[in-house]
This record gives sequence, C-alpha cells and structure tokens, in this order.
Amino acid sequence: MPADLHIHTTYSDGTYLPVEIIKKAKEVELSAVAITDHDEVAGIEEAQAEGLKEGIKVVPGVELTTELPNTEVHILGYFLDYKSEKLNKMLDKIRASRTERVFRICKKLNEVGVKIDPEEVFKLAGKGAVGRPHVARVLIAKGIVSTTKEAFVKYLVPGTPGYEKHYKLSPEEAIGLIGEVGGVPVFAHPAVSHCDELIPQFMSYGLKGLEVYYPTHNQQTENRYLALAEKYKLLITGGTDFHGGGGFNEMVLGTKFISDKQLALLEAEKNG
Repeated sequence: MPADLHIHTTYSDGTYLPVEIIKKAKEVELSAVAITDHDEVAGIEEAQAEGLKEGIKVVPGVELTTELPNTEVHILGYFLDYKSEKLNKMLDKIRASRTERVFRICKKLNEVGVKIDPEEVFKLAGKGAVGRPHVARVLIAKGIVSTTKEAFVKYLVPGTPGYEKHYKLSPEEAIGLIGEVGGVPVFAHPAVSHCDELIPQFMSYGLKGLEVYYPTHNQQTENRYLALAEKYKLLITGGTDFHGGGGFNEMVLGTKFISDKQLALLEAEKNG
C-alpha cells in the first residue's frame, strides 16, 4: 500500500489538523504518512495517536528550509527523535525568526498602502510555525488579492514590497542536525532547487535520500532522480507536499507516494 511522506498540518502552513490528515489518509487508503511541518514537530503526537486508531503508520518528520547564495534547499528529516532538546532548541530559534519576519513584512506592506496587522496573521497561524502563506491568506481574506499565488507574486517573493528573509540553516547544518537526532535526511523536491551537482556534497554532510516522486516532477524528472538515486546509492522517497486548500497547487493527498518496501528501506536506514 502507498505511503505519502510529505504532508503539512495546521502546525505550519497546512489547513488541516493532524487528526483530519489521518482521517483523509484512511479515506484514500494510505498505509502510512509522514507529518513534515516546516520547522515544527508539535503535530506529530496528535497524528500518531489518531494513526493508532485508524491503522495508519505515522512517520515523525520535519521540513527544514536552508539557503545557498542562489537557491533554497529544503531538507526533509524522517524517523527523527522529535522530542530531542537539541532539535527543539533550534526549531524554537527558527520559529522566533519567522515571527519577527511577520512584523517586518507587515511594516513594509503598510508603508506601501497594503494595510495588514501582524496580529491577524498570528491569529490565523494559531500555535504553529508562522509563514508567508499565512500572510497570503490574510491578504485574500481582506480582498487585497484573490489567490495565494497572486499574494506571493505581488508582495511576498524577492523583489516585491513585502519580501523579508528569516533565519535559515545551511544545508550542512540541517542535514547534520537531522542525523544527530537519529533521523534520515532527504533532499526535498530537488528539481525545484536546480543544484543537482551539489548532491555529492550534501552526501558528504550525511544526506541519505532524494524525494523522487513529487507533484511538479514529470516522468522525465522522476527518471532522472531515480537514476541519480541509483548512481549515488541514495534512498527514494516521495509525497504530495499536501497543504490542504488555498495554496499554489491544491494536491490530492496520496497521489504521490512510495511503496511499503521503500518505506521499510527508509526506516531500516534509521535503525541501521
């Protein structure tokens, strides 16, 4: 049965609670899911508790955004000790930077006549990691833009009035951190980052896998990463990057996945 290993909840920029994710996973007959919120692990226990009831395996995970001079590199961590003090201290630092960024974004937007209150963003984000998608949703709710894509293109990407960076780890730091807390580091949606030539370098930091199956990877792209995974002896993962509704691409949960056998290999790497 299939396993969707890239899912976000309301603890980051997803629109479904962890419990709701599990119920939806049951509906589409997934055998396993991974909760991979941005810079946050607080939703894992809720999902695991519901997974026990529904017979769905819940892999503890996280997605860390790292930065190079010309691109972002997202690193997924699987089967990590999500209660690790070291991990949570770093996630606290990153989330604090995210919060500070919202204040700066709102200040910039207000200066160009786009009136938005940071508290509106924090209220929408709830207790999870706040991000630009939450700002986008507030802009939609206020009628300033019609879609998340429009919000980003007009106000939230580099070169636009509201863009602001937040603190990010380097790929080496993120891969190393995941490994130190017992997890398996995987290069998320590699085609988005356009830096395949750096994969051997990432491996020297401890990278163990490539996310081959991803919504924006066409068959040719999948084949390329399958070949790279074989060449470098890397594990294969995949998932929908499911966020729920209101995003750039409203993917259907479970439409990108890996097999139980591939999941077992991933878990064996952690146990090994």
